[in-house]
Amino acid sequence: MTFQVTLAVIAAAAFSFVLVLAFSVYAVIGVDRIAVERQKTFVRSGLAEQVENLIREQQSVTVWDDAVLNAKAGNQDWMAENLGEWMHSYYGHDRVYVLDDRNRPVHVMKDGHTLPPAAFEEEAAAVMPLVLKLREQLDRTASNAGGSVAPAVAEDLALIGKTPAIVSVQPIVPSTDRVTQEAGAEYVDVSVQLIDAQLIGQIGQHFLIEGAVFSAADPQVPASVPLVDSAGMTLGYLTWQPVRPGYTLVKQAAPALIAASLLGVALLVFLLRRLRRTSQQLHNSENDAQYLAFHDTLTGLPNRALFEDRLSRALTAIRRGRGRMALLCVDLDRFKHVNDTLGHQAGDLLVKQAARRLQDAIRDIDTVARVGGDEFAIILVDIRDLRTAEEVSERILADLREPFELTGDQAFISASIGIAIAPEFGIEPEELLRKADIALYEAKRRGRGCYQVFAGDMDDILKHKLLIERELRQALEEEDGIDLAYQPVFAMDGRTIVGAEATLDWSRTGPGKLPGGQLVAIAAERGLIGALTEKMLRAAARFAGTTELPWIAMALSPAFLLRETAAQRVLSILAEAGVHPSRFQVEIGENLFADGGDAALAALATMREAGIRISLDDFGTGASSLTTLRRHPVDKLKIDRSFVRLLGSSDPAAAIVKAVAELAIALGMRVAAEGVETAEQKALLEALGCQEIQGALLSLPLPAAQLAVQTRAARFLPAIADKK
Repeated sequence: MTFQVTLAVIAAAAFSFVLVLAFSVYAVIGVDRIAVERQKTFVRSGLAEQVENLIREQQSVTVWDDAVLNAKAGNQDWMAENLGEWMHSYYGHDRVYVLDDRNRPVHVMKDGHTLPPAAFEEEAAAVMPLVLKLREQLDRTASNAGGSVAPAVAEDLALIGKTPAIVSVQPIVPSTDRVTQEAGAEYVDVSVQLIDAQLIGQIGQHFLIEGAVFSAADPQVPASVPLVDSAGMTLGYLTWQPVRPGYTLVKQAAPALIAASLLGVALLVFLLRRLRRTSQQLHNSENDAQYLAFHDTLTGLPNRALFEDRLSRALTAIRRGRGRMALLCVDLDRFKHVNDTLGHQAGDLLVKQAARRLQDAIRDIDTVARVGGDEFAIILVDIRDLRTAEEVSERILADLREPFELTGDQAFISASIGIAIAPEFGIEPEELLRKADIALYEAKRRGRGCYQVFAGDMDDILKHKLLIERELRQALEEEDGIDLAYQPVFAMDGRTIVGAEATLDWSRTGPGKLPGGQLVAIAAERGLIGALTEKMLRAAARFAGTTELPWIAMALSPAFLLRETAAQRVLSILAEAGVHPSRFQVEIGENLFADGGDAALAALATMREAGIRISLDDFGTGASSLTTLRRHPVDKLKIDRSFVRLLGSSDPAAAIVKAVAELAIALGMRVAAEGVETAEQKALLEALGCQEIQGALLSLPLPAAQLAVQTRAARFLPAIADKK
């Protein structure tokens, strides 16, 4: 095998060398050809530019009242000074002829010297065709213009003797209306610029063309441009030494290329000598690569690729009628919290230990794979029934609740598990995975730290939530898509309004009205909580700016408060509406203190410092403690409606409400109760020390417009009383 590889390498090297050489030659020829074509373009452009210059320079003296008068007067001195010798000395024109209206020479200049008119005869044959062409143009122009004369020009290349030249013929016409000239009576001016060594040198210098010369015969070289007159007759050729960048580059790089080739040969020999040793190492590493391609590098567990292969094999067996299997999707709860607080190194260690515990919880014939950062999937093959999968899940949950030792720190986590059984819930990998994910999602929704078996209605629940999400997104895009209702909060006299609580009152397009709490939960799950909360805040702030209510309260979800800019957005929206923070209260749930994290608590502290009051909603139903209330100052405690409902019965609810009221007063907080529906409940709450009440007894939640009308005639408790 080594010999075959060596032979193949040598053949490939030889082929590559020939291919590179052929390509290099082709590239050099192509580059040089393009360079010559570019130089031809430059030369042609230079000649065209000289023609334009000659016409423009000639026109500076042919459109002139004095030129008309002095030419017709035969003023030789004036013509020499302005039309002949001056054009040679200033512009470098080699010949100037002035012809009268019968094409007879009246002034001749050659090489800067004024000569007798008879000297024109030597070059008349080359010039007269252009003079006649100009006369025809003038006749056509006069005929079309009704007798008026318009400037014209006739230019071409011609041989003056044996030298090619640029010839331009123009009529001498007035520049103003002070001089009149009949059509057909024009004198003409002939300017000649020889294409001699001097002119060719100027073109070469301007376009960096070296060694440019005139050749009467075809030089049979690529670097040449023919001089062709308007009749198609070739007068000669301009040729030059072409710039060949490709050849020059090869010539300069040849030593380095030779050295590189020798070095390449030496390197090839060296590599071939090491080939035998490397081939053995390659064989050894092939097994390692095979392992790494299908296993997670951190935990050593099968990765997603191997997991999908084993899942496909297990389901193939199911299709053939061989028993049943279970797919478990496992997600570690609070893993991000460990990463954020203890660092990624501790997070990696946690994942490794969790992987080991998952492996210990299953049989050898089963598979546990790591399919994400903190996500695992387990394939339980050949199980008896659903109870087997539930027992494994219970064992996994118990194992993962045990503390994890992470480099001197101890971490406690839990897990959520979604279970799907085959063939009952599908025999296709994608279908089974989807249903296990739905079950996992349901387990997380139920509070995490548990398992959930996929049920048939979960698909319908998920589709319903997706429908709600689409409707909510559409409502958020509309100006008035989200409505709020406001329930007045009264003092204990039942007449004085101390504020109002804003609640979501969304009339969805689909059937059925969705409770506000359920809608907020769906918005948090679908990443819409920020947009929804800000829309509610803007509506509440606008209403607060148009009413005399002392304050407006609104509940903020933990998902919103976890955003880094939560406090800044609340204060900014209040400022835009012109509402002082002291007229706004934020209601939070008790679980925020346990699960909200530092970001949410920091947001509350920022808002409270700005003047916003913090109200602890549904007190007594969550996980608050005296230590929590002491560490995190709260301005108001709201007694949950579940305790208010039991007042007057044999249940010890009255004692609980009294204890809450006394606790709040001791901590300097106000006490409020919600869900007050009877006069008896109101009286008991007043006797127990409650200071604010709200509920159906006094007022249901009202639309903004209706509450605004009601508050115009209402009594208000001054806002300062709420700061007690």
